Amino acid sequence: MNFNFFKLEIFIPEDFLDIILKSLNETGAAKAGNYDSCISYSKVIGMWRPLEGTNPYIGKINELSIQEEIKIECICKKEFLEKTVENIKKVHPYEEPVINIIPLIMNI
Repeated sequence: MNFNFFKLEIFIPEDFLDIILKSLNETGAAKAGNYDSCISYSKVIGMWRPLEGTNPYIGKINELSIQEEIKIECICKKEFLEKTVENIKKVHPYEEPVINIIPLIMNI
C-alpha cells in the first residue's frame, strides 16, 4: 500500500515547542488546507536510562529518569516527510529523539 499522509508523534521538553513548531512550518508539515501550525500536544511522562557513552540532555548516566515532556502530533504529507524529520533532528535537544511516524490510510 502506498501512503501519502503520515502522523508524526514527537516527544520533547515543553520549552522546545516553539522551536519544533517553526521547524514543522518550514518544511510544509502540520498543514491542513490553507492553515499551518496544525498540531495538537499533550503532557506526558517519559522514562529513560542514559547508558555509558551517552551525553544526555536530561538525566545522568545509569540513572533512571522520569520527566514530564510533551507529545506533539501532526500530519505530514509524504513529499515533506524526509525533510521534516531531518529538520526536527537538527533542532531537537535529545541525543536520540523519539519521532514516531505512523502511515495513514486516508486523511480527510
